Amino acid sequence: MHTVWKGAISFGLVHVPVKMFTATEDKDIPMRMIHKECNTPLNFVRKCLHCEREVEWQEISKGYEYEPGSFVLFEKDELEKLNGEVTKEIKILDFVNLEDIDPIYFHKTYYLSPGETGANAYSLLLEAMRQTGKIGIAKISIRSKSSLAAIRIIDNCIAMETIFYPDEIRSVQQVPNLPEQHNVNDKELEMAKMLIAQLSVPFEPEKYKDDYREAVLNAIEQKVSGQEIRVAPEAQRTNVIDLMSALQASLNQAKPSAPVPTDAPAAEKKPRAKGSKKKDKEKEAALT
Repeated sequence: MHTVWKGAISFGLVHVPVKMFTATEDKDIPMRMIHKECNTPLNFVRKCLHCEREVEWQEISKGYEYEPGSFVLFEKDELEKLNGEVTKEIKILDFVNLEDIDPIYFHKTYYLSPGETGANAYSLLLEAMRQTGKIGIAKISIRSKSSLAAIRIIDNCIAMETIFYPDEIRSVQQVPNLPEQHNVNDKELEMAKMLIAQLSVPFEPEKYKDDYREAVLNAIEQKVSGQEIRVAPEAQRTNVIDLMSALQASLNQAKPSAPVPTDAPAAEKKPRAKGSKKKDKEKEAALT
């Protein structure tokens, strides 16, 4: 793994030297933008509209537009000093219960390993957090951005989850068309709960796969070898008329022997054709 940051975790007067590694990796398949006319990859050019020329990186600073067309400029070192990047510290402010944090706050996960001289302090913090069941809420600056973070244990490793600040979370009140009251049919609710129970299993992440990524990789192989791309036909969706029928069909699909609530509407019986009883008796006689 590539070290992305070096610093220390601090809680109270205790400092734990650590190295940081990205815990996740992007599995997206990289695609270049190609000029269809000549099959040449395109490059993006940093062009100044005023000077009408390409601008080199060393000529670029960052600016905030406080009025249309008016900017205040910042150099990289100014921003780093403002956000405390030079401290290289993950400062734990509080210890809380993990279940108190809604998943909407979590952003990106990193693994932390002990620095060259921090193995004892690292083990102490890890075991103390494990036995108390607490996680730390800390502040950190990474790549010129200040962030809150949750320090927690994953297996036998201290991990850090960057988390959003409260004012970065949009209020659900901004979501359009949310119903003010939830009027739910009791029969439908009972069947929905049964369906959830039948589909409930222990979380096993290894059983889930990126079907789209696999399809793109297969398509790439077929194109490279000059084959025609074959796409499986889309599965036919059942034309379910009402919610109760959809719930019943889902229960049958999840588990054919699923019991139906006693107060659920019974399936409509079709009238038997005339003479069907006589035919049944004739079939029984033939079998005997």
